[in-house]
Amino acid sequence: MTQLDDVRRFLADETGLATISTTQEDGRVLSSIANCGVIAHPVTGVECVALVSMGKAARLKHVRRGSEVTIAIRRGWNWIAVTGKADLIGPDDNEESIDPEALRLLLREIYQAAGGSHDDFEEYDSEMIRSRRAAVLVAPTRIIGNHPNS
Repeated sequence: MTQLDDVRRFLADETGLATISTTQEDGRVLSSIANCGVIAHPVTGVECVALVSMGKAARLKHVRRGSEVTIAIRRGWNWIAVTGKADLIGPDDNEESIDPEALRLLLREIYQAAGGSHDDFEEYDSEMIRSRRAAVLVAPTRIIGNHPNS
Protein backbone atom coordinates (compact mmCIF):
# COMPACT_ATOMS: atom_id res chain seq x y z
CA MET A 1 0.00 0.00 0.00
CA THR A 2 1.39 3.44 -0.95
CA GLN A 3 1.34 6.35 1.44
CA LEU A 4 -1.27 8.10 -0.73
CA ASP A 5 -3.43 5.00 -0.37
CA ASP A 6 -3.21 5.54 3.39
CA VAL A 7 -4.19 9.20 2.89
CA ARG A 8 -7.11 8.13 0.68
CA ARG A 9 -8.25 5.63 3.35
CA PHE A 10 -8.07 8.26 6.11
CA LEU A 11 -9.97 10.77 3.98
CA ALA A 12 -12.69 8.23 3.18
CA ASP A 13 -13.77 8.50 6.82
CA GLU A 14 -15.66 11.65 7.75
CA THR A 15 -16.09 12.77 4.10
CA GLY A 16 -12.50 13.90 3.68
CA LEU A 17 -12.48 16.23 6.67
CA ALA A 18 -8.96 17.56 7.30
CA THR A 19 -7.06 20.49 8.76
CA ILE A 20 -5.40 22.67 6.11
CA SER A 21 -2.42 24.80 7.18
CA THR A 22 -0.52 27.51 5.31
CA THR A 23 2.05 30.10 6.35
CA GLN A 24 1.03 33.73 6.49
CA GLU A 25 3.33 36.50 5.31
CA ASP A 26 4.41 37.24 8.89
CA GLY A 27 5.36 33.58 9.46
CA ARG A 28 2.35 32.61 11.57
CA VAL A 29 0.52 29.43 10.61
CA LEU A 30 -3.11 29.68 9.51
CA SER A 31 -5.20 26.52 9.88
CA SER A 32 -8.74 25.81 8.75
CA ILE A 33 -10.94 22.83 8.03
CA ALA A 34 -11.87 21.54 4.57
CA ASN A 35 -12.91 18.35 2.82
CA CYS A 36 -10.16 16.78 0.70
CA GLY A 37 -9.75 13.91 -1.72
CA VAL A 38 -7.00 12.19 -3.67
CA ILE A 39 -7.19 12.69 -7.44
CA ALA A 40 -4.91 12.67 -10.47
CA HIS A 41 -3.58 16.18 -11.10
CA PRO A 42 -5.40 17.42 -14.22
CA VAL A 43 -2.17 18.68 -15.83
CA THR A 44 0.56 16.29 -14.64
CA GLY A 45 -1.52 13.15 -14.10
CA VAL A 46 0.32 12.53 -10.81
CA GLU A 47 -1.84 11.75 -7.77
CA CYS A 48 -2.25 14.65 -5.36
CA VAL A 49 -4.40 15.69 -2.43
CA ALA A 50 -7.00 18.21 -3.54
CA LEU A 51 -9.61 20.51 -2.08
CA VAL A 52 -11.98 23.19 -3.34
CA SER A 53 -11.40 26.60 -1.78
CA MET A 54 -13.52 29.74 -1.71
CA GLY A 55 -12.01 32.44 -3.88
CA LYS A 56 -11.67 34.84 -0.94
CA ALA A 57 -9.93 32.29 1.34
CA ALA A 58 -6.67 33.52 2.84
CA ARG A 59 -5.01 30.19 2.04
CA LEU A 60 -5.11 31.06 -1.68
CA LYS A 61 -3.18 34.28 -1.05
CA HIS A 62 -0.61 32.34 0.98
CA VAL A 63 -0.16 29.71 -1.75
CA ARG A 64 0.21 32.39 -4.42
CA ARG A 65 2.99 33.89 -2.28
CA GLY A 66 4.76 30.50 -2.12
CA SER A 67 3.53 28.91 1.10
CA GLU A 68 3.55 25.15 1.19
CA VAL A 69 0.35 23.45 2.33
CA THR A 70 0.02 20.85 5.06
CA ILE A 71 -3.10 18.69 5.14
CA ALA A 72 -3.50 16.84 8.46
CA ILE A 73 -6.09 14.11 8.88
CA ARG A 74 -6.92 12.72 12.33
CA ARG A 75 -9.08 9.71 12.99
CA GLY A 76 -9.17 8.79 16.67
CA TRP A 77 -5.59 8.64 17.94
CA ASN A 78 -4.20 7.99 14.45
CA TRP A 79 -3.17 10.74 12.05
CA ILE A 80 -1.43 11.33 8.76
CA ALA A 81 -0.16 14.62 7.29
CA VAL A 82 0.74 15.56 3.73
CA THR A 83 2.96 18.56 3.01
CA GLY A 84 3.90 19.99 -0.37
CA LYS A 85 3.68 22.77 -2.89
CA ALA A 86 0.22 23.47 -4.24
CA ASP A 87 -1.04 24.38 -7.67
CA LEU A 88 -4.11 26.57 -7.89
CA ILE A 89 -6.58 26.31 -10.74
CA GLY A 90 -9.54 28.65 -10.72
CA PRO A 91 -10.99 31.87 -12.09
CA ASP A 92 -8.16 33.90 -10.52
CA ASP A 93 -5.45 31.29 -11.16
CA ASN A 94 -5.62 30.32 -14.80
CA GLU A 95 -4.01 27.19 -16.17
CA GLU A 96 -3.79 27.30 -19.98
CA SER A 97 -4.91 23.71 -20.43
CA ILE A 98 -7.96 24.11 -18.16
CA ASP A 99 -10.87 25.93 -19.76
CA PRO A 100 -14.05 26.88 -17.83
CA GLU A 101 -15.73 23.56 -18.65
CA ALA A 102 -12.70 21.58 -17.50
CA LEU A 103 -12.61 23.66 -14.29
CA ARG A 104 -16.29 22.95 -13.67
CA LEU A 105 -15.64 19.21 -14.00
CA LEU A 106 -12.46 19.40 -11.89
CA LEU A 107 -14.27 21.08 -9.00
CA ARG A 108 -16.95 18.38 -9.16
CA GLU A 109 -14.30 15.64 -9.25
CA ILE A 110 -12.59 17.00 -6.13
CA TYR A 111 -15.93 17.39 -4.34
CA GLN A 112 -16.86 13.80 -5.13
CA ALA A 113 -13.38 12.47 -4.23
CA ALA A 114 -13.87 14.12 -0.83
CA GLY A 115 -17.09 12.15 -0.37
CA GLY A 116 -19.47 14.88 -1.47
CA SER A 117 -22.73 14.29 -3.29
CA HIS A 118 -25.32 16.78 -4.51
CA ASP A 119 -28.91 16.52 -5.66
CA ASP A 120 -28.53 19.40 -8.12
CA PHE A 121 -25.09 19.75 -9.71
CA GLU A 122 -26.25 22.76 -11.74
CA GLU A 123 -26.86 24.54 -8.44
CA TYR A 124 -23.45 23.33 -7.20
CA ASP A 125 -21.76 24.65 -10.37
CA SER A 126 -23.48 28.02 -9.99
CA GLU A 127 -22.23 28.37 -6.42
CA MET A 128 -18.69 27.44 -7.49
CA ILE A 129 -18.77 30.27 -10.03
CA ARG A 130 -20.46 32.75 -7.68
CA SER A 131 -17.89 32.23 -4.92
CA ARG A 132 -14.94 32.06 -7.37
CA ARG A 133 -13.92 28.62 -6.08
CA ALA A 134 -10.50 27.29 -6.95
CA ALA A 135 -8.93 23.85 -6.96
CA VAL A 136 -5.99 23.49 -4.57
CA LEU A 137 -3.82 20.57 -5.69
CA VAL A 138 -1.09 19.54 -3.23
CA ALA A 139 1.76 17.44 -4.61
CA PRO A 140 3.11 15.55 -1.57
CA THR A 141 6.80 16.02 -0.82
CA ARG A 142 6.42 14.62 2.69
CA ILE A 143 3.89 12.26 4.27
CA ILE A 144 4.17 11.49 7.98
CA GLY A 145 1.91 10.06 10.65
CA ASN A 146 1.32 7.52 13.36
CA HIS A 147 -1.26 5.48 11.49
CA PRO A 148 -1.11 1.66 11.67
CA ASN A 149 0.57 1.31 8.25
CA SER A 150 3.40 3.78 8.92
